[in-house]
Amino acid sequence: MTSMTPHAARPYDLVVFGATSFVGQILARYLFETFGCNGGELRWAAAGRSRTKLEQLRTGLGAGAERLELFVADAANAGDLRKLCGRTRVIASTVGPYALHGEPLVAACAETGTDYCDLTGEPQWIRRMLGKYESTARETGARIVHCCGFDSVPFDLGVHFLQREAKAQFGQPCGDVRMRVRRMRGGFSGGTVASMMNLLQEVAANPSLRRVLADHYALCPPDRRPERRQRDVQFVEYDRDFDAWVAPFVMSAINTRIVHRTNALRNYAYGRDFRYQEAVLTGKGWRGRLNAVAVSGGLGAMLAAGSIGPTRRALQRFVLPAPGEGPSPEAQRRGNYDLEFLGSTDDGRRLRTKVTGDRDPGYGSTARILGQAAACLALDAPQKPGKGGFPTTAVVFGDKLVARLRRHAGVTFEVVD
Repeated sequence: MTSMTPHAARPYDLVVFGATSFVGQILARYLFETFGCNGGELRWAAAGRSRTKLEQLRTGLGAGAERLELFVADAANAGDLRKLCGRTRVIASTVGPYALHGEPLVAACAETGTDYCDLTGEPQWIRRMLGKYESTARETGARIVHCCGFDSVPFDLGVHFLQREAKAQFGQPCGDVRMRVRRMRGGFSGGTVASMMNLLQEVAANPSLRRVLADHYALCPPDRRPERRQRDVQFVEYDRDFDAWVAPFVMSAINTRIVHRTNALRNYAYGRDFRYQEAVLTGKGWRGRLNAVAVSGGLGAMLAAGSIGPTRRALQRFVLPAPGEGPSPEAQRRGNYDLEFLGSTDDGRRLRTKVTGDRDPGYGSTARILGQAAACLALDAPQKPGKGGFPTTAVVFGDKLVARLRRHAGVTFEVVD
């Protein structure tokens, strides 16, 4: 398959698809404030299914935005999507849940050699996309890069950064890495909730998906799935190395799979027996233990309720935020997160690093991360013959995106000791 227009000859570097969604609007404003409007480093445009809403978005951006090009395209219309692909080298999609709305655009990008990035955290959908479109993307040169938001960039690049430092200091990678959430302040993303509820609905309809979701190597290439057993934090534990109680981290279901895919795609750069685990720190003493019980119990109750049709619909209607809902700009600015990584080499040496963000993780930081990932794909990581496929952010970007996030997105990567 070949693209309608040669990749390098397309008029735009980037199109934001779903620009009028809640996170799409945040992304569009961030790109406008960072790159201006088609007169500077990045030539970008906005796309969505409503011309009226797109024009409202452009007006709201302020002076200078009148030059922002707008494209009308429907997520379910293959013709619209192929036409959109012919205009740009990269598409950043905010149209989720991706398991419901994302496949036609992935198909169009793979078929036309168009690079793509998104905000999905849905492992079952990523696995389906790999099975259907990875060979096509390899043929056309398209790079389909999933999970370019808070899930899973700080975690995938966090491990990448730790391993780079470990090799520099110890001459070898850390065979065991544990990530602990020290602090995470921000509103729960309505889009993330919708994706989670859709996943639970899929599992209820197809129980065999449980095996896929339980497989830490579900996103690894079939010929690179290690046999090393991985251990999750499933309830309440005391972590002596962090001197605190820990509880399960809801995003580990996607982050761990992405990190293991990175290791596999890099020919086991972290080791064939590499172990990776995530959890939330809840404090010391009896208060820390009670907090861990509350976090674990709350998560378990939500997942149990979401697995049953009537209670799932009740949660979506009365309790959980809906897609398109999110925190105010002020709340986004007040949000932040602090993630600590502890790596251990096979001979017992240790390294601690951390990743921090200065915005709400679900929206403010996610939009900045996606914007810089898309810019990195367009400006810093040119396509190479035979190098298409479904790379992770650590594989396709590595240190280039680390540098961008440090300079432009309020995300830090540091060695603790």
